[in-house]
Amino acid sequence: MRSKLHQLGLVFTGLFAGVLISLNFSANADRNTLGPLPVEEMRNLTDVFNAIKQSYVEPVDDKKLLTSAISGMISGLDPHSTYLDAEAYKDLQVGTQGEFGGLGIEVGSEDGYVKVVSPIEDSPAFRAGIKAGDLIIKLDDTQVKGMSLNDAVKRMRGKPKSSIVLTISRKGEPKPFTVTLVREVIKVQSVKSKLVEPGYGYVRIAQFQEQTGASLAQHLERLVKQGELKGLVLDLRNDPGGLLNSAVGVSAAFLPAKTLVVSTDGRADDAKRKYLAIPEDYLRGSRDDYIKTLPPILKTVPMVVLVNGGSASASEIVAGALQDYKRAVVMGTQSFGKGSVQTIMPLNGNAAIKLTTARYFTPNGRSIQAKGIVPDIVVEESPNGGSRERLREADLDRHLMNDRDPEARESVGRKDATARGKDKDKAKDESDENRPAFEIASKDDYQLAQAVNLLKGLQILQNK
Repeated sequence: MRSKLHQLGLVFTGLFAGVLISLNFSANADRNTLGPLPVEEMRNLTDVFNAIKQSYVEPVDDKKLLTSAISGMISGLDPHSTYLDAEAYKDLQVGTQGEFGGLGIEVGSEDGYVKVVSPIEDSPAFRAGIKAGDLIIKLDDTQVKGMSLNDAVKRMRGKPKSSIVLTISRKGEPKPFTVTLVREVIKVQSVKSKLVEPGYGYVRIAQFQEQTGASLAQHLERLVKQGELKGLVLDLRNDPGGLLNSAVGVSAAFLPAKTLVVSTDGRADDAKRKYLAIPEDYLRGSRDDYIKTLPPILKTVPMVVLVNGGSASASEIVAGALQDYKRAVVMGTQSFGKGSVQTIMPLNGNAAIKLTTARYFTPNGRSIQAKGIVPDIVVEESPNGGSRERLREADLDRHLMNDRDPEARESVGRKDATARGKDKDKAKDESDENRPAFEIASKDDYQLAQAVNLLKGLQILQNK
């Protein structure tokens, strides 16, 4: 029996090594850079496989072991690389189209628990008061500790109108508490717009999806038709990002044609790219160029871009590009700092891996990884200077370092520590736990009010 298991382990190792080699050869243009596989570690892998098959308290299916090995190998790289089984891969594809079933929470992992990155607006989680930074420690009666992020996400998704109980651990709360949520079909309306007051438009992008660029164009055209546009606020607060080509399309709406929007750099040749404000770089699966019909005034109208600690990835691409070209004034608080690109690589059996393949850089060559976009004008959420403490890329385990600004994490950490020190000196009724819920674009939105005030001042200067 032991001999048979040992042979099975050797076969497993050979197959596993073969897969690694084939992936390496297909992913690298220069095959001469490949080194030998680490023999000792491969033997350890074989021994572990044998031990589980022979001694684990219950029989374990080979497929489960192999899937767990792949998942662990990828999830150990950085917070954004992950293995997607067939169901998770399908959910990802549906999610980029703006509709999926679940609770409406952007999540990551920390210390074996599920950590809330951001609740999606107008979702069950958002309405129940789930906050960024909350730790989900139980799903119904099942402990999350030790559960893979994919498994946790699967449990949170389900049929609409079915319920689930989340046990939440929140900083500042003396003990965990429970929240019962009813699942819904989550429909994320990517773009919203309105006239804040005559002449001053407001456009909010909640997430960068396949149709975000085309939807933005429609909203902008409607705003222009309502009268002379004197100023425009582009609101990217709490936008977790999304598709890269959509970010290029949104930037192209306000920048001259053929302008560099963002560049990426990675080890593979196809990870070294420059994305320009041209149809080939922002259209995907559509030949209808939604940018070419936009009114010319959108290239010159005074603009303010609002960001905060919930603005990540694609949001930071747009804010960084408009900031570098001085096309807009960036206002708000420091953004999340996710400056990496994830590529979806399909596998056999309808599975896939989401792998970090590159870092992206603003037109001026800035990397915002673990640093974020620093606003031109810092404006906190409330008039007294208070803003909610938020989870950022630099706080995540195994995050990529900023290769062009080695002190990025250190400087962010010092700033956050200083901010936390100031928060402790504030009155109790101004703490995160007691501050009223912040509703974006409401009459009490202090940051939006300051953005409009700035636009009015810019309009006066422009007229002079």
